[in-house]
Amino acid sequence: MAEIALPYFLARPAGPVTAGVVVIHEGGGISPQLLRVCQRLAAEGYAAIAPDLFFRAGGTGAADFGVLIGSMERDATAADLAESAGLLRSLGAAKVGVTGFCMGGLQTYRAAVTTATFDAAVGFYGSRIANELGSPTCPTLLFFGDNDTYIPNAEIETVRHHHPETVVYPGAGHGFFRDGSDNYDEAAAADAWRRLLAHFGTHLG
Repeated sequence: MAEIALPYFLARPAGPVTAGVVVIHEGGGISPQLLRVCQRLAAEGYAAIAPDLFFRAGGTGAADFGVLIGSMERDATAADLAESAGLLRSLGAAKVGVTGFCMGGLQTYRAAVTTATFDAAVGFYGSRIANELGSPTCPTLLFFGDNDTYIPNAEIETVRHHHPETVVYPGAGHGFFRDGSDNYDEAAAADAWRRLLAHFGTHLG
């Protein structure tokens, strides 16, 4: 397959860009719901970019999600996220945050702990974060549901013990923020969105 530049979806606010957010997709890749998240962020005044981190393996939907996730390399992914942040800064963003869901939640946390790319981070139901606990280089907020069939409660509690500000929603499952899905939890999603906006509002300006 011929090499291509990093593909991405970009949503911009109507006015000048002053801050931005990198939005990291789930294990299923780029989805219409993810693009709506970018558009919602743009409506709040942020330039929002969603890179397709599976592009080296053919892109979203090119293979089984296990194959696509397995194709990712840490250094290359970090470079893709840094490039995405750089694109936002080139548009005028003085500060850049990162958020992500499922696989993207883990990638969000990993970026916050292992790089200095971002000014704030918000991760949604990232599995295996408990195996990578560290000290984030930027203010970081994490969300989980206590009815998540993919992330054991013991793992969530390990994360919350390390990061007491972590929010765990009673009764919410994996993908509780994914509107249009069976797992969507309207109350949890609305509260998480409010908290995300407050977090980014405080730390991205």
